[in-house]
Amino acid sequence: MDALLILGGLLLIVFGLVWLVTLAFGSSLFWGLGSLFPPLTLLYVVRHWRTARKAIVLGSLGFIPLVVGLVLLANHDPERLQAILSLRWLEPAQQAPRELAIDLRGQLHGETFAPQQAELIDGVLSLREGEDFFARREVNIRLPSVPAGPLRLDILPSDSGALPEIEISWLQPEQDLPEARRLSQGYTLHLNLQPLAPNKLSGDFHLILPAQYQTVISGKLQLFTNRLRYRDGRVDTHFDSRDTLIYVLEDYLQRRYVSRNVSLGQLPALNLPAQQLDVQLEALVDGQLHALALTLNKSPQRGWMVQDDHYERLPATPAAPVAQLVSKPLEAPRSRSSLDRRLRFSLERLLRAPDQYLNLRMRALTEKGRAAEGQFAGINAAGRIVIRRELSGPGEASYILRPAEISQIELLEP
Repeated sequence: MDALLILGGLLLIVFGLVWLVTLAFGSSLFWGLGSLFPPLTLLYVVRHWRTARKAIVLGSLGFIPLVVGLVLLANHDPERLQAILSLRWLEPAQQAPRELAIDLRGQLHGETFAPQQAELIDGVLSLREGEDFFARREVNIRLPSVPAGPLRLDILPSDSGALPEIEISWLQPEQDLPEARRLSQGYTLHLNLQPLAPNKLSGDFHLILPAQYQTVISGKLQLFTNRLRYRDGRVDTHFDSRDTLIYVLEDYLQRRYVSRNVSLGQLPALNLPAQQLDVQLEALVDGQLHALALTLNKSPQRGWMVQDDHYERLPATPAAPVAQLVSKPLEAPRSRSSLDRRLRFSLERLLRAPDQYLNLRMRALTEKGRAAEGQFAGINAAGRIVIRRELSGPGEASYILRPAEISQIELLEP
């Protein structure tokens, strides 16, 4: 209501001024041009009051709703009124602070590389430029092992043995999938990353690839170690990711069964972003196995939450940081081969028994040299292989590949 009064008052004042200028031009060209300048406008009103008074009265009436609207606004929202009167709204809008402080300079495949997203998850350090479905440019470093604390690594071109694998990829405007190049030695890599609460690493990053790759990247790096996001020191349940849903489900089960001894089984494939998800899961609570069917809803006020959640919070006790919460496989009574499935994996085995590889990470290279990496989501009705990749931001990407166009495919976990 107050906004309408203020707007209506301003419109009446503007219409009155426009009418006044029109009347001045009707008197003479001199007074019309002169009325465009405030001192001469006042002089015109004094000299031609009989003509100008109608416009003056209309403009004066506009001050009544304007003042009433400002008084109402001052009563229920004085800070907003102060911002209006101080003219802060004329200042250029300030950009929201970035989640990560990334200050890297260099190039990838001969083009300037300025990543906005960085993470170290499941042993893969990823730097990603672009917010689109596919990254414009991306660097993936697959580490043989990741220590629990600081990450320090120095590799020279002459080093050999179990070294990290470097993969760079870029997307040309006319291409559907990015092109990729990989190398396992012959590069220079320096990492000195220190833990930064609650779920980040921060420090120095330096990468030089052989000359033919035209890739040099150096500077300060900050990255996420999981796909949780925090707001005011607490997990932000509005963020769309599997880690967020795992946190919400574990918190719900702990309060429902009044126990912190909760371990989730493997979650099924989830399509994010979404507003509602039906989840079938298994959970160990105090050593007992529970099979549950839950519905997750997302609301603007509370973010993700389990439907019909009315359980009280548990008493505060010292616990492990939330950032360390991960989904752990259950020791369910089902037989699994203890052999490493990567050793015998092939495209033929995948097509013959796709159910054995569901939700496992794999990487496929096409005949055109393009790469698709993510979790295997099955084979669709057209007989094509579907690989789902969770993006750094909200959402997921799906690669749909014909078996005939795959030149190489490998399983990335046992």
